[in-house]
Amino acid sequence: MLCNDCPRECNIDRNSTIGYCGAGENIIIAKVIENFMWEEPCISGNKGALAIFFSGCNLRCEFCQNYKISHKIIGKEYTPQGFYELLMSYQLSKFSCIDLITPTHFSSKIIEALNGKSLPIPIVWNSSGYEKPEMIEKLSKIVNVFMPDLKYFSSQISSKYSKAENYFDFASKSIKKMKELKPINIFDKEGILQSGLIIRHLVLPNSVKDSIKVLNFIKENIKDPFISIMSQFTPYNNSSIKRKLYPLEYKAVLSYAEKIGLNNGYKQEYSSSDENFIPNF
Repeated sequence: MLCNDCPRECNIDRNSTIGYCGAGENIIIAKVIENFMWEEPCISGNKGALAIFFSGCNLRCEFCQNYKISHKIIGKEYTPQGFYELLMSYQLSKFSCIDLITPTHFSSKIIEALNGKSLPIPIVWNSSGYEKPEMIEKLSKIVNVFMPDLKYFSSQISSKYSKAENYFDFASKSIKKMKELKPINIFDKEGILQSGLIIRHLVLPNSVKDSIKVLNFIKENIKDPFISIMSQFTPYNNSSIKRKLYPLEYKAVLSYAEKIGLNNGYKQEYSSSDENFIPNF
């Protein structure tokens, strides 16, 4: 079967050829972290998530803090059945959710693994946002919570940092589809999101104007948005961005969000920009 899971549309047989994401036919997991506490409070909760870090990536941003696994392939391979058995080997009630981190390039395989299965905790699709609306439609049958990034508005910026000139076109349409399929955020009595949509946006150095355009899109197109505005950018690997975000840049974006009424969600502490928050792969 030829792979066209994501907007890259490599149209290749991953049994014999490697696509842009770097992965082959099987699901590849770089690391599993139990009781992972570094997500938004309604995702981590008091128990923490069962965090599944996938290897490879269909976006491969040059500044990725998880560069060791997004740009390189490390970890263990699983068939769809093997992936399901891995999840079931954990006592899932110990966690707030199953946090699937950068899973887009394994979409079809994850659907195959979990289709028709009933799990006791929510499945969170923690992605770059660079996805196809028709795949989101399929994923909605197994995913409870969509948590995409909306990284860029400008095609020039997305091309420069992620080699994806069409990033906003696909991410905006996919996020609209996510909202259509999960229109209401539903929380349990402990405040853990059971179904819904959280839109993340990482503010980048020198990109305040682009962040404002992203926020305007959310305000104008997503009803009652629940957003998470992040400051955690850390210069990493060979990124062309050589500095952290200035406090004034982050404050400007937060102030604009408040001005246009985007008050439902989270804002990150500025101190979150630190390599100590990067998992050891």
